Amino acid sequence: MRAASEADTEPVRAPARTLLDAIERIGNSIPHPIVIFLILIAITMAVSHLLYLLDVSVSFQVINLKTHGTDTVTARANSLLTAEGVRHIYTRLVPNFMGFSAAGLLIVAMIGVGVAEEAGLVDASIRKLVAISPPWALTYILAFVGILSSVAADAGYLVLIPLAGSAFLSVGRHPLAGLALGMAGVAGAFSVNMLVKPLDAVLTELTNDAIHIVNPSLSIAVTANLWFSIVSVIVLTVVIAVVTTRTLEPRLGAYREDHASESLPPHRGGQLSADEARGLRYAAAVLLALALAFCLLTLPPGAPLRNPATGALVGDSPFMSGMIGLIMLLFLATGIAYGIGAGTIRRTTDVVDAMTKAVSGLGGTILLFVVISQFVDYFTYSNMPTLLAVKTADVLKNANIGPLWLLLGLILIVAVLDLVFTPAIATWAIFAPVFVPLFVQLSVDPAAVLAAYRVGDGPINSITPLNPYFALIVGLARKYERNAGVGTVVALVLPYVVWMLAVWILLFAAWYLSGLPWGV
Repeated sequence: MRAASEADTEPVRAPARTLLDAIERIGNSIPHPIVIFLILIAITMAVSHLLYLLDVSVSFQVINLKTHGTDTVTARANSLLTAEGVRHIYTRLVPNFMGFSAAGLLIVAMIGVGVAEEAGLVDASIRKLVAISPPWALTYILAFVGILSSVAADAGYLVLIPLAGSAFLSVGRHPLAGLALGMAGVAGAFSVNMLVKPLDAVLTELTNDAIHIVNPSLSIAVTANLWFSIVSVIVLTVVIAVVTTRTLEPRLGAYREDHASESLPPHRGGQLSADEARGLRYAAAVLLALALAFCLLTLPPGAPLRNPATGALVGDSPFMSGMIGLIMLLFLATGIAYGIGAGTIRRTTDVVDAMTKAVSGLGGTILLFVVISQFVDYFTYSNMPTLLAVKTADVLKNANIGPLWLLLGLILIVAVLDLVFTPAIATWAIFAPVFVPLFVQLSVDPAAVLAAYRVGDGPINSITPLNPYFALIVGLARKYERNAGVGTVVALVLPYVVWMLAVWILLFAAWYLSGLPWGV
């Protein structure tokens, strides 16, 4: 058992820890997540019908991505209990799940990750990383990589978060702290990066279309928030690491393996056997070969994975659209290579068995995804997210406050709405034509408005159950703590949300007041 001498040590209690413990108890006392979402579906049906009877509606301008103009749209409450609503529920069961991209991404990614994990590549790589890194640096490395993983869209949820839990376990630290750290980095800071990612191009396009409502000659570049994003990555890395070591790990105390719901790999420290070292060399050779192959497929002009019309590699390109396939191939190929070198894979059936084991272990998560996909569709169909977003936007727009306070108000409203309305692009498509022209008329840099949106659209992603991957994190937590539930995950991640949002808002305000450039 890890840290046996500390296993019976009771962590020192503090008011914040007591509050988090209470949140965990309350959260875990509520029903299974599947039951929760079934209850939410019933509530959505009832509320949607009430709003429909009251004929609640809103009119607003929204950016048309095809024409780059603005369309005036009137959204009315749709009832799920009318004849049309019943038809929608009846016919959308399978399409809702088939269109729930998180399920497909998870299954495809786990095909490769399962082989790498079963072969021993994941464990050996983590132990190698631990061996060559100073102990204090591991937390910062995982937080930093977690934030940067957003360049590969949702891959960080599927790869980095499980690896963070395994990395903490391998050095005798509490694996739930690793999972929480990974969730904070991947989800809480998803809106910023040190690199330009596909989301940036879409948000910039929406912002420019909104600017052109009042000033057709003004535009911002896709790198308009680059400097702010780079500094945000550094600051948030430090915040995540400090919260992990100063708040979360003292609260969790020493990890006890007898709390796990399944047998965990033996703790072998950072030393690798000769077979494991050979396996890593084989995996590194295959990784290099794949990197060279993808360089040929992406770097030359007219390469197959570039956008055939624009030649772009980042943004709207086959390379970025198929990134999850690349992740799967990397883990699959390097996992097989490691297994051959280390002797853990001897037959082709070993590879197939590893894939089957990985996918079969997703049964409970896939079932939950079926229910979540129905709720998300019904909630969207009712138009309640749009009604809520527009009403709150109108309140903020009409508030008689200065530009900075208005920007801070935008951050807080986006953060609150993120609990129930998570799509970043859809939210900005509604908010941009409302706020961007307003701030342009107040002589506020549109890049500052977009930066404010990034801050608001970040940390809450870590704790909203409407995050498609929240259920996955609950499942991972149960691997290490058999009694873990929704309350456990919320209590783990909530300190990150509070500190990240507070520090990030202060950084934004200081940046705005100092007049620093937001980007290029």
